[in-house]
Amino acid sequence: MSDDLLTRIRLRREQLPRAERTIADLVLRDPGAAAECTITALALAAGTSETTVHRFCRSLDLRGYAQLRLGLAAEAERLRADSRADLAIGGDIGPEDTLEQLVRKVGRSDARAAEETAAHLDLTALAALTDAVGSARRIELFGLGSSALAAQDAAHKLLRLGYWASVWTDVHAALMNAALLRPGDLALTVSHSGRAREVVDFLAQARAAGAVTCTVTSNPGSPAAEQADIVLVTSARESIFRSGGTASRTAQLTVVDCLYVALVQRSYQQTLEDLERAHEAVRSRTLRTPRP
Repeated sequence: MSDDLLTRIRLRREQLPRAERTIADLVLRDPGAAAECTITALALAAGTSETTVHRFCRSLDLRGYAQLRLGLAAEAERLRADSRADLAIGGDIGPEDTLEQLVRKVGRSDARAAEETAAHLDLTALAALTDAVGSARRIELFGLGSSALAAQDAAHKLLRLGYWASVWTDVHAALMNAALLRPGDLALTVSHSGRAREVVDFLAQARAAGAVTCTVTSNPGSPAAEQADIVLVTSARESIFRSGGTASRTAQLTVVDCLYVALVQRSYQQTLEDLERAHEAVRSRTLRTPRP
């Protein structure tokens, strides 16, 4: 799959040592300016050493600093070509933005979240989750805040396909049901940060019960990811006004949709027949416009 350097840096940022995270933040803030720096200048700007910059390059699977500079220059050019200066995708939403600028920035940010998540989605992990759903007796889902919306959407889609899925937003109910899972069952969480204690405890309880555990998160190095057998990583850049609320949810829903379609594809004809029966069951409840 296609890969871009800035997305790779964002996905690995939380796993980096503190000094390397400082370099990552500097590079993400202005990739064009960073690309013009010598290794000495970048180290000074980040308040670290040239050795740490070299380690940062190795953490990104790069051959050296020259490859980092070339990659950053390409990313800066891509960002410039991707949008007009006043609608820069990498730019934050400011109080001086017009309503038109605000709407376009939000739209572009959400679209990029979906595109980058799909481009970097671990297909092996997605296949493993599809297998786990197909063989599970019970599927318990849990999320908090805006992530709960993605968990609820996933549960609804699984129910439509005939899977025994329940979603919880109450912590006590979630923990009780996680404890009642059995080997072969599935516990699935959605958490942008992967750091919510409730989410980590839910996964730990499900794992102790012998269930397969999975999390959808933007932080592959998070405590939630450490408790998960399967980790699906999202990619989203939130602005100061939308922290963890919109672009991240778009990325999470992209993963849910990929799972849904993968499940449909596995039993295509049977699923179409099941969906038609489900639609028929509620069709009589649809209000029809009377003829004149």
